[in-house]
Amino acid sequence: MATATLVFLIIGGVGVVVLTLALLGAELLHLANPNVDGPVPLEVAAGFTGALGFGAAIANELLGGDSPAEIAGAVGLGLLAAVPTAWLAAKLSRAARDMRTDATPTRNDLVGALGVVVTPIPANGYGEVRVRVAGQPVKLNARADRPVPTGAQVFVVESLSETSVHVETY
Repeated sequence: MATATLVFLIIGGVGVVVLTLALLGAELLHLANPNVDGPVPLEVAAGFTGALGFGAAIANELLGGDSPAEIAGAVGLGLLAAVPTAWLAAKLSRAARDMRTDATPTRNDLVGALGVVVTPIPANGYGEVRVRVAGQPVKLNARADRPVPTGAQVFVVESLSETSVHVETY
Protein backbone atom coordinates (compact mmCIF):
# COMPACT_ATOMS: atom_id res chain seq x y z
CA MET A 1 0.00 0.00 0.00
CA ALA A 2 1.33 3.40 -0.96
CA THR A 3 2.04 6.02 1.69
CA ALA A 4 -0.39 8.42 0.03
CA THR A 5 -3.15 5.82 0.24
CA LEU A 6 -2.51 5.40 3.96
CA VAL A 7 -2.68 9.18 4.46
CA PHE A 8 -5.95 9.34 2.51
CA LEU A 9 -7.42 6.50 4.62
CA ILE A 10 -6.47 8.33 7.81
CA ILE A 11 -8.15 11.50 6.49
CA GLY A 12 -11.27 9.48 5.68
CA GLY A 13 -11.25 7.85 9.11
CA VAL A 14 -10.97 11.22 10.84
CA GLY A 15 -13.95 12.42 8.78
CA VAL A 16 -16.03 9.42 9.88
CA VAL A 17 -15.14 9.91 13.56
CA VAL A 18 -15.99 13.63 13.40
CA LEU A 19 -19.23 12.87 11.55
CA THR A 20 -20.22 10.29 14.19
CA LEU A 21 -19.55 12.77 16.98
CA ALA A 22 -21.40 15.51 15.10
CA LEU A 23 -24.50 13.41 14.53
CA LEU A 24 -24.61 11.50 17.81
CA GLY A 25 -22.18 12.98 20.29
CA ALA A 26 -23.31 16.58 20.31
CA GLU A 27 -26.94 15.65 20.83
CA LEU A 28 -26.73 12.51 22.96
CA LEU A 29 -23.60 13.23 24.96
CA HIS A 30 -24.07 17.02 25.09
CA LEU A 31 -20.50 17.59 23.97
CA ALA A 32 -21.20 21.01 22.50
CA ASN A 33 -23.92 23.56 22.07
CA PRO A 34 -25.77 22.57 18.85
CA ASN A 35 -25.95 26.24 17.80
CA VAL A 36 -22.18 26.77 17.55
CA ASP A 37 -21.89 25.88 13.85
CA GLY A 38 -20.08 28.38 11.69
CA PRO A 39 -20.87 29.04 8.04
CA VAL A 40 -20.50 25.31 7.26
CA PRO A 41 -22.19 22.79 9.59
CA LEU A 42 -19.91 20.22 11.18
CA GLU A 43 -21.81 17.34 9.54
CA VAL A 44 -21.09 18.79 6.09
CA ALA A 45 -17.37 19.33 6.78
CA ALA A 46 -17.04 15.83 8.25
CA GLY A 47 -18.90 14.20 5.35
CA PHE A 48 -16.73 16.10 2.88
CA THR A 49 -13.52 15.09 4.67
CA GLY A 50 -14.51 11.43 4.94
CA ALA A 51 -15.55 11.13 1.30
CA LEU A 52 -12.44 13.01 0.15
CA GLY A 53 -10.13 10.68 2.11
CA PHE A 54 -11.78 7.42 1.12
CA GLY A 55 -12.42 8.49 -2.47
CA ALA A 56 -8.82 9.61 -2.89
CA ALA A 57 -7.53 6.38 -1.32
CA ILE A 58 -9.53 4.28 -3.77
CA ALA A 59 -8.46 6.43 -6.71
CA ASN A 60 -4.83 6.39 -5.61
CA GLU A 61 -4.80 2.58 -5.50
CA LEU A 62 -6.47 2.37 -8.92
CA LEU A 63 -4.10 4.91 -10.48
CA GLY A 64 -0.95 3.45 -8.98
CA GLY A 65 -0.15 6.47 -6.80
CA ASP A 66 3.61 6.52 -7.47
CA SER A 67 4.04 10.01 -8.93
CA PRO A 68 2.89 13.42 -7.75
CA ALA A 69 0.65 13.66 -10.84
CA GLU A 70 -1.12 10.41 -9.95
CA ILE A 71 -1.55 11.55 -6.33
CA ALA A 72 -2.98 14.88 -7.56
CA GLY A 73 -5.34 12.93 -9.82
CA ALA A 74 -6.43 10.85 -6.83
CA VAL A 75 -7.14 14.05 -4.87
CA GLY A 76 -9.20 15.33 -7.81
CA LEU A 77 -11.25 12.14 -7.94
CA GLY A 78 -11.64 12.31 -4.13
CA LEU A 79 -13.05 15.83 -4.54
CA LEU A 80 -15.53 14.49 -7.10
CA ALA A 81 -16.78 12.09 -4.42
CA ALA A 82 -16.63 14.64 -1.58
CA VAL A 83 -18.77 17.43 -3.07
CA PRO A 84 -21.98 15.38 -3.57
CA THR A 85 -21.43 13.69 -0.21
CA ALA A 86 -21.20 17.08 1.53
CA TRP A 87 -24.32 18.28 -0.28
CA LEU A 88 -26.21 15.14 0.78
CA ALA A 89 -25.00 15.49 4.37
CA ALA A 90 -26.27 19.08 4.41
CA LYS A 91 -29.68 18.05 3.08
CA LEU A 92 -30.08 15.09 5.43
CA SER A 93 -28.91 16.90 8.57
CA ARG A 94 -31.17 19.88 7.78
CA ALA A 95 -34.12 17.55 7.18
CA ALA A 96 -33.50 15.77 10.48
CA ARG A 97 -33.11 19.04 12.39
CA ASP A 98 -36.24 20.65 10.92
CA MET A 99 -38.47 17.57 11.11
CA ARG A 100 -41.98 18.38 12.33
CA THR A 101 -43.30 16.36 15.24
CA ASP A 102 -46.61 16.16 17.03
CA ALA A 103 -47.06 17.96 20.31
CA THR A 104 -46.40 16.00 23.48
CA PRO A 105 -49.68 14.80 25.02
CA THR A 106 -50.68 16.53 28.27
CA ARG A 107 -53.17 15.70 31.01
CA ASN A 108 -55.82 17.67 29.11
CA ASP A 109 -55.59 15.08 26.32
CA LEU A 110 -56.81 12.41 28.74
CA VAL A 111 -60.29 13.94 29.04
CA GLY A 112 -62.67 12.22 26.64
CA ALA A 113 -60.53 9.13 26.20
CA LEU A 114 -62.25 5.75 26.15
CA GLY A 115 -60.80 2.85 28.08
CA VAL A 116 -61.28 -0.34 30.02
CA VAL A 117 -60.92 -1.08 33.72
CA VAL A 118 -57.95 -3.38 34.43
CA THR A 119 -58.09 -3.25 38.25
CA PRO A 120 -61.53 -2.84 39.88
CA ILE A 121 -62.35 0.68 41.05
CA PRO A 122 -63.74 0.69 44.64
CA ALA A 123 -66.27 3.24 45.91
CA ASN A 124 -63.75 5.31 47.90
CA GLY A 125 -60.43 4.49 46.30
CA TYR A 126 -58.43 4.02 43.16
CA GLY A 127 -58.39 1.27 40.57
CA GLU A 128 -56.64 1.20 37.22
CA VAL A 129 -57.82 1.84 33.68
CA ARG A 130 -56.13 1.46 30.32
CA VAL A 131 -56.86 4.22 27.79
CA ARG A 132 -55.38 5.25 24.47
CA VAL A 133 -53.75 8.67 24.27
CA ALA A 134 -52.28 9.75 20.94
CA GLY A 135 -52.62 6.15 19.75
CA GLN A 136 -50.60 4.72 22.64
CA PRO A 137 -52.04 2.58 25.46
CA VAL A 138 -51.60 4.22 28.86
CA LYS A 139 -52.42 2.70 32.24
CA LEU A 140 -53.70 5.23 34.79
CA ASN A 141 -55.04 5.29 38.34
CA ALA A 142 -58.78 5.89 38.27
CA ARG A 143 -61.57 6.98 40.59
CA ALA A 144 -65.30 6.73 39.99
CA ASP A 145 -68.48 7.85 41.76
CA ARG A 146 -69.50 4.22 42.26
CA PRO A 147 -67.63 0.89 42.12
CA VAL A 148 -66.65 -0.29 38.64
CA PRO A 149 -65.69 -3.94 37.94
CA THR A 150 -62.76 -5.21 35.86
CA GLY A 151 -63.46 -5.21 32.12
CA ALA A 152 -66.01 -2.38 32.21
CA GLN A 153 -65.84 0.19 29.44
CA VAL A 154 -65.17 3.69 30.80
CA PHE A 155 -65.02 7.29 29.64
CA VAL A 156 -62.54 9.78 31.20
CA VAL A 157 -64.51 12.71 32.64
CA GLU A 158 -61.71 14.58 34.40
CA SER A 159 -57.95 14.44 34.68
CA LEU A 160 -57.05 14.59 38.38
CA SER A 161 -53.28 14.58 37.75
CA GLU A 162 -50.81 13.41 35.13
CA THR A 163 -51.36 9.81 36.23
CA SER A 164 -54.90 9.68 37.61
CA VAL A 165 -58.35 10.28 36.18
CA HIS A 166 -62.00 10.34 37.14
CA VAL A 167 -64.09 7.99 34.97
CA GLU A 168 -67.68 6.99 34.31
CA THR A 169 -69.02 3.84 32.70
CA TYR A 170 -70.71 4.04 29.33
